[in-house]
Amino acid sequence: MNAMVFKNARMVLPGEVVQGSLHVADGRIAALDSGSTSALQGIDLDGDFLLPGLVEVHTDNFERHLMPRPKVQWAEMPALLAHDAEIAAAGITTVLDALGVGEADADSLRGSAWDSVLDTIDTCTERNLLRADHHLHVRCELPAPNTIDLFEPFRGHPRLSLISLMDHTPGQRQWENIEQARTYYTGKKGWSAEKFERQVAHAATLQARYAEPHRAYFVQYCRTHGISLASHDDTTVGHVEQAHAEGAAMSEFPTTLAAAQAAHKRGLLTVMGGPNVVRGGSHSGNVAAADLARAGLLDILSSDYVPGSLLSAVMRLVHDEILTLPQAVATVTRNPALACGMDDRGEIAAGRRADLVQVHMAELPGGGHQAVVRGVWREGQRVL
Repeated sequence: MNAMVFKNARMVLPGEVVQGSLHVADGRIAALDSGSTSALQGIDLDGDFLLPGLVEVHTDNFERHLMPRPKVQWAEMPALLAHDAEIAAAGITTVLDALGVGEADADSLRGSAWDSVLDTIDTCTERNLLRADHHLHVRCELPAPNTIDLFEPFRGHPRLSLISLMDHTPGQRQWENIEQARTYYTGKKGWSAEKFERQVAHAATLQARYAEPHRAYFVQYCRTHGISLASHDDTTVGHVEQAHAEGAAMSEFPTTLAAAQAAHKRGLLTVMGGPNVVRGGSHSGNVAAADLARAGLLDILSSDYVPGSLLSAVMRLVHDEILTLPQAVATVTRNPALACGMDDRGEIAAGRRADLVQVHMAELPGGGHQAVVRGVWREGQRVL
């Protein structure tokens, strides 16, 4: 029997923080005790917080490692190992690697096949080379002509846990403000003003031809195969109503308060970005995640493009007295786990997986504190 004890820990439970000890056996949480323990052996956390392992449902971080600069592709295994190490260092023990399908530019990751990348994830998992538990989140760009073809390697894949439906056509959803879109594409992607205008016109043509039939295809796929479905960048009540009718479980990054309210009213969990909380607002000019949290409309936080933002966002919400620590931690543990059908993890409770994170609150020279990950365990095995 593989057993271990964590003692002198401030355990963040679903509704409270308890000082005490936690017992692990065979990769599961066996028992929790409040107060001091007589156990001589064990891992002394010296008063640090003990959190459930973080669950990440939407991160572009793997894509960033695969293509660290535009048109510069990195080898799959070094990219995966670097991504995995960064994820674990952020306290994330379960990650849905978000991989996009659908792009007219064949030089982009989302316009090329993912077969070798999926093989790499499988190989590294089988050889026990990864620190986190990796699953797949396929982001489907509905107006792209090649979206269904590029989805083929994911069909029936055992790691596929989530599909999200995206439409980045300028003039609606995330890019409802066309000037925000212009700034993004001419800045990050280096498009000229002329190319931006051409692409905007072409995008509308593609949307009219492909968006609805592709949407119907993926909605049916999720229903048939029991895959969680998410909408993306809902802006209007109509967007949310459509997603609800299609069986979506999550509304990812609603761009307006009205969309977030509509999502909650219909039982969809709202997902917002950790960077949005940390930066104090959306980089696209959309609704602030903290405002949704104040209104009781924030269910899940995603690190989006900065893995370390999850823990930073949790602590920011607590520091600003928007959420209690257990409430904030639930947005990065229990809530995302349940949204993806993973009811064996996400909270510190007897019988759950021993996915655990030791967090030390370091005092800063100028005042305040910084959360520091000191240890990470997945199913009772130390991975960081």
